Amino acid sequence: MSEYVLEMTGVSKSFPGVKALDNVQLKLRPGKVHALMGENGAGKSTLMKCMFGIYKMDEGQILMDGQPVTISDPMDALTKGIAMVHQELQPIPARTVGENIFLGRYPMKKALGFIPVVDHKKMYADTAELLKKVRMNFDPKQKVGELSVSQMQSVEIAKAVSANCRVLILDEPTSSLTANEVEALFRIIDDLRSENVAIVYISHKMDEILRISDEVTIMRDGKYIGTWDSKQLTTDMIITQMVGREMTNLYPPRSNQPGEVVFEVKDFTSINPRSFRNVSFQLRKGEILGVGGLVGAQRTELMEGLFGIRSHTTGQILYKGKEMNISRPKDAIDQGVAMLTEDRRGSGIMGVLSVADNISISSLNQYLDRGIAINKKKVEALVQDNVRKMNIKTPSSKTAIKSLSGGNQQKVLIGRWLANSPDVFILDEPTRGIDVGAKYEIYCIIADLAKEGKSIIMISSEMSELIGMSDRIMVMCDGRVTGFVNGKDATQENIMAYATQFE
Repeated sequence: MSEYVLEMTGVSKSFPGVKALDNVQLKLRPGKVHALMGENGAGKSTLMKCMFGIYKMDEGQILMDGQPVTISDPMDALTKGIAMVHQELQPIPARTVGENIFLGRYPMKKALGFIPVVDHKKMYADTAELLKKVRMNFDPKQKVGELSVSQMQSVEIAKAVSANCRVLILDEPTSSLTANEVEALFRIIDDLRSENVAIVYISHKMDEILRISDEVTIMRDGKYIGTWDSKQLTTDMIITQMVGREMTNLYPPRSNQPGEVVFEVKDFTSINPRSFRNVSFQLRKGEILGVGGLVGAQRTELMEGLFGIRSHTTGQILYKGKEMNISRPKDAIDQGVAMLTEDRRGSGIMGVLSVADNISISSLNQYLDRGIAINKKKVEALVQDNVRKMNIKTPSSKTAIKSLSGGNQQKVLIGRWLANSPDVFILDEPTRGIDVGAKYEIYCIIADLAKEGKSIIMISSEMSELIGMSDRIMVMCDGRVTGFVNGKDATQENIMAYATQFE
């Protein structure tokens, strides 16, 4: 028997205009957590999709227990004992938790003695037992669409565990989880480790990697850099290997000077009594206002209310002292407000369209000849200007945005809003699921916008990001604003004190 449950050797994969993987290797030991790290675009997810049968390798070999295997598709991978939890969740919202977990492999029974039908009683009983095993307190019959993003991610993890896999791939599994849910996930990982399951753990959170992993493999620009014992590594060493250079500062120096109040919210209350209520705050010209709080604090819901996505019962929004009437997103856009959503895939990018389409979609009315035909030359000039300014890595402007890394997709979305020249930017988790190098680029863009006099509202669940980027921090708990902290005085302790100030 081989000491490795699975090996990938000499793996190469190309897409039109880009070589995503170049002679990459990965070796997984049973009962070990193997962290796979690299910047967005390094090839991590592509390598995992080759392992899981979503992509076909151009070159290379996969061995299981020392024997060559061919993985033709994801169902074949599951049959061979390989399960994967994807970074971008793809649940079926209209179906129940149980139906999502057993999708494609429902327990069956025979009705009338010969007609095969789904055995719902067994499916829900098995789901309840599975959820209990992984310490997740959900109703098996609840519709997945009623769950939060973090709860949906927990269901996906339960689904993977239910497959009794030998290899489990977790791609950014904690990107939407609360601290308690992360601890629950780590307990599940420890249980699987004790059962000799090999786990591939992809994350950009250094503290998680150093805590949970046994080995670390680092990739850069589609190439294999090396594999290390986790105990030999520090955060600085990992970052240096990932980006190919030392990064002495995680946050850029800022020279913005917040000025007069330009945006003001007074007594803003949701139509939903369990959501945000009586929210008031001010935003200055050239200011970065961080918004902190635990999952469930209603930060996203508040920002969606301000942008016209959610309804409110009472409250005012003022811009330079004049009341703004915002009942739908178009109203907000027309009045100089932009919003970068938390769910990049679900409500941000248009995956089947090109980079050019995604950048220009919100400003096409500015590039009409005689109010009828789109001036394609002007649109392309806009796109190329944004690709240059944002340093977007793409083979061409015609490349489908879904093929770009998460960091580059995020920069495209920022470019989309820049094309409208808004005065107020609402950024909801702008660096979620993005590597340390791409994060720094996003931080620089935010800092430059503030320096230019743009006003920024930035929601973040990362304490260090809030402290490192904000001039002031507004903290929410259970739908209420519980306090404000000056950026220079902010600590994790005083932010958490406000974030846990329940009534």
